[in-house]
Amino acid sequence: MRRVSKITAACAVTAALALTATACGESSTESASSDKGKMKIGMAYDVGGRGDNSFNDSAARGLDKAKSEFSAETKELTAKNGETPADREQRLESLAEGGYNPVIAVGFAYKDAVDKIAAKYPKVSFGLVDSVAAAKNVDSIVFTEEQGSYLAGVAAALKSKDGQVGFIGGVDLPLIKKFAAGFQQGVLDTKPKAKVQIQYLSTGSDLSGFGSPDKGKEAAKGMLDKGADVIFAAAGGSGAGSIEAVAGKKGAWSIGVDSDQALDPALSKYKDTIMTSVVKNVDTGVFDLVKSVKDGKPLTGTQAYSLAKGGVSLTATGDHLKDIQTQLDEAKKKIVDGTITVKTTT
Repeated sequence: MRRVSKITAACAVTAALALTATACGESSTESASSDKGKMKIGMAYDVGGRGDNSFNDSAARGLDKAKSEFSAETKELTAKNGETPADREQRLESLAEGGYNPVIAVGFAYKDAVDKIAAKYPKVSFGLVDSVAAAKNVDSIVFTEEQGSYLAGVAAALKSKDGQVGFIGGVDLPLIKKFAAGFQQGVLDTKPKAKVQIQYLSTGSDLSGFGSPDKGKEAAKGMLDKGADVIFAAAGGSGAGSIEAVAGKKGAWSIGVDSDQALDPALSKYKDTIMTSVVKNVDTGVFDLVKSVKDGKPLTGTQAYSLAKGGVSLTATGDHLKDIQTQLDEAKKKIVDGTITVKTTT
């Protein structure tokens, strides 16, 4: 989904190379090996980083697979709330200067930084998740979030007892509106008389909505109080709060996002009420880029991971969709063959 990073203090590039984790307040993990000739992969996460149980973790799975398959050295840096555009640039430049290739930026908030830094390092391959970069040496990894969300809407409409469902978006931004639009369309195409509550946790440059479980929990409680019995949260780390709130309401279902949240150890006690998750296979995009660099044919331009290509999907953990799988398969077929065009705005 996207998100944005924010660090409280900018650091000089030279300092970042030696002391990125401590001097700049970023979290960083790095493999111990520094053998010459070994592939080096740099990953710049969005807020929450590895362990967010959502978007960043999906990217991390792709990194882990590449690290294992190619015996690569890796370095991971994580954004913090409150940072400036210069901080994002510094993070990417520190990786490029450190010899990491490719350098992968996770989240649309890195777009401007990627364009600027990629131009300075034309021999380095960059990846940008959830946005399209202008620089020529960038692989822009994007997804048809609205298509996966449409299927979630179909499922929500079929599972809701009274046709009252809700959508919680982390931040009121175009990317998150794609989730909302697809979900709402899927619900109303299935049950025209259904009602969809839509709420965003923050707006504009305030990206706290992606990392505030308390806000997600409060928003979900408000929707439950108004009669919703299925709630889909596309809100990064804030979604955990929504899932917790829904689990406390008998007969209600939550829908996760980006990763299979029913399999997340941190959310395991709520797994019986997580109907499904709208998965964006960021790991596939990350691995594809790394492999292309390893093969000497770096991907560039835009790689769109659609429903037809398996870029987005619904999870089946817990078999909660078993009774409506036929309807979901029919909806998927119509999207893939073009019978249904899914909206990207509400």
